[in-house]
Amino acid sequence: MILSEVLIQSQFVNESYDFRKVAQQACGSVWYQQGGTVILASVAVDEDQSVDEDFLPLTIQYIEKAYASAKFPSGFIKRESKPSDFETLTSRIIDRTLRPLFPKHYRFPTHISVLVLSYDGVSDLQVCALNAASSALYVSKIPIDYPVNAVRICKNEKGLFVGSNMQDLQTSELDLFVSGYNQDILMIEMRSIAQEGGAREVEEDELIQAIELAKEAIETQSKLFSQSFQEWKHPPFSLPQEVQNPRGHIIEHINTHHWQDLTQALNQMAKSERMSELEALAKKIAQNSQWDLKEVLEALRECKKHALRQMILEDSKRADGRGLKDIREIKIETNLLPFAHGSCLFKRGQTQALVVATIGGENDAQGYELLGDRTLSKERFMVHYNFPGFSVGEASMIGAPGRRELGHGNLAKRALESSIQDVRVVRLVSEILESNGSSSMATVCGGSLALRASGVQTDSLVAGIAMGLVKEGEKYAVLTDIMGLEDHCGDMDFKVAGNQRGVSALQMDIKLGGISSNILKEAIYQAKEARLEILELMQKAEQSIQINESIVPMILCFEVPSERIVEIIGTGGKTIKEIIEKFGVSIDLDRTSGEVRISGIGKIRLENAKEYILNLLEKSKPVDFLSYQVGFEFEGRIKKIVDFGAFIELPSGGDGLLHISKIRAKKLSLKEGERIDCKILSVEHNKIELDVL
Repeated sequence: MILSEVLIQSQFVNESYDFRKVAQQACGSVWYQQGGTVILASVAVDEDQSVDEDFLPLTIQYIEKAYASAKFPSGFIKRESKPSDFETLTSRIIDRTLRPLFPKHYRFPTHISVLVLSYDGVSDLQVCALNAASSALYVSKIPIDYPVNAVRICKNEKGLFVGSNMQDLQTSELDLFVSGYNQDILMIEMRSIAQEGGAREVEEDELIQAIELAKEAIETQSKLFSQSFQEWKHPPFSLPQEVQNPRGHIIEHINTHHWQDLTQALNQMAKSERMSELEALAKKIAQNSQWDLKEVLEALRECKKHALRQMILEDSKRADGRGLKDIREIKIETNLLPFAHGSCLFKRGQTQALVVATIGGENDAQGYELLGDRTLSKERFMVHYNFPGFSVGEASMIGAPGRRELGHGNLAKRALESSIQDVRVVRLVSEILESNGSSSMATVCGGSLALRASGVQTDSLVAGIAMGLVKEGEKYAVLTDIMGLEDHCGDMDFKVAGNQRGVSALQMDIKLGGISSNILKEAIYQAKEARLEILELMQKAEQSIQINESIVPMILCFEVPSERIVEIIGTGGKTIKEIIEKFGVSIDLDRTSGEVRISGIGKIRLENAKEYILNLLEKSKPVDFLSYQVGFEFEGRIKKIVDFGAFIELPSGGDGLLHISKIRAKKLSLKEGERIDCKILSVEHNKIELDVL
């Protein structure tokens, strides 16, 4: 074993960490390996530059190399470029976990890169990437107190268990990703996974059990990591001494002379995510003093946070006058866009989400390819979330979606996906028209109703709610339906979505460096109360939905013998092209299962196309002439009249010949299409002779 290599053998997986193998000019690095998966995580810090603003200048990039799975990059340009959605979302997971670990006054620009160099197709890349990034950060020169780790909890018929690879997720009803250290949880992402029989929401009690199981696994691994990595830590560089607040005298002046003005500004800020009221007050104070406007504004921000938290903890009141468990007023409109397949405008307080559903065919599915895939996969349900600047009163250009927009869209998708029972391709687009807290959960509520408004089959309505937390020492308050002000000044952002049966998706970010089980449990059950209240309002709104069937595409599925699919296609595709043109529909055929999928606008059109196909197969069905018995009597339709007689359509397929001699003997005058009573005289191979009764 290499001296710099650390082998971690836990009850879940075996991993190796080599802190001296490569990238030694970085502030910290690790060569991580689990099975055939190899990841290089490195930390770089610009120690010569410190930002003045009150934020952590941290950037995290998770990048998958195509060669890691012995592939060329897909697309025209054969070089890795724009990150995939999975790479962006994994970068966010790592960021949300590691950001709370940094010292409070750390202000050095920091970049953490996580490169996947080899992938065995089995390892859980998100768990591996986070563990690698965390270990590199822990041994770096940055003074981090402990290495965090992550686990994924799954569920099958035997119950809950810690997943060790991606194969465990294939039959799991639960996907719960938890990161933390010892007993402290830093981040949670959860979704229910639909299996055969429909959605599999997780009840609150079982969800808490799953989180407790994750905590036990994290604690076990934390002890291993701390013991194993300690000797490889670089000597930490010294941070600037935390000095006494230079704005203390301004803060004291504001508290003494402008407390009422600040309270009024808070009431106005409760109506918007903008800081305009605070900026106006700062200008007023700066004009009447010798202080710099920037310093006054920073002091006001500190006073604002203290005032808001004190109001919540001491008086159990919020800036907009609500109680801790109160939900803002909700208004819902459905199908307000006449030529969209389905739409919903969901308003909650000062948050508005216009969610629009579009239904398509097989060719509309989004193709994608994960690192371990050998073939292109198709995404049949898409949620795209847009957050334009005007939603918060900002004058900014509308551009490509950023990490936040991808993350919010992904959360809404995870919340809604397990409820969909429709085989059609569906795209939801959420346009945030106004924002003051939890636009992602408004997207979930509006999205669920937009699906129903477009006629998409769903198992149930799904609602979402954002919870918050304010905590000082042992005193804390859990907030229902947080607004932007409370999100910024609070200690937790906890989003929960689900139906009446349980939770379908969950996302939690904590700013405290950990959260206790009691607080988490209280937040989960308080979220349930709010979710059920919102669902009741959504159910009332659903009753007024009128689906515009004249523009909504429908789909009709049925099966035929798989060996007869070629008859529907016809020579060179001639038959299927004629059907498509005749009825104005799209047809998808599965040669393996024999499934025929007809899609188009109008139920009657689809039914007619189905009947045409079935009749086509019935006519071309091989006739068993030997099944007809001599003497059998029936009423048949005259199919064709020829010089030597008439062909009569037989009841079970095929034609029989009524000879001209029989027609003349009875002095009959026959016409094509009329029906006549007949009797079978003889059956020879595929020839049947008839007589007239």
